[in-house]
Amino acid sequence: MEPGLPVALLSAPGAAGFAGCMWWRGVIRAAQVANPQTESVDILDCADASGMAMGALRSGVCRLVLWPRAPGWDAVAALAKRHRGFVLTQAPPALDLGEPYAMRRLHDWLRDLGGSRP
Repeated sequence: MEPGLPVALLSAPGAAGFAGCMWWRGVIRAAQVANPQTESVDILDCADASGMAMGALRSGVCRLVLWPRAPGWDAVAALAKRHRGFVLTQAPPALDLGEPYAMRRLHDWLRDLGGSRP
């Protein structure tokens, strides 16, 4: 977030199930406090945990990944829409900055992503 470019912050796959939505809210809040000028959107991956997705929505996390065969997917998506959010059926492409040498690949990844935009 240091360059001040808009970013999408995506949780680890299935993070809602092992870390919870309140942990995610804390991570996002810390990132926003540390980088107040950076525009960001956050997406919590719920895998197939519809109950965790509903809990996330109730806590104010309204942009989610939820597998399409998860029970109650339509209800989760409808509630997310009412909260001005969305539910994706799979995680978008992402660069995991925790991977070795990820920072070295960041410039090229952003360049390639920029070239793929409409």
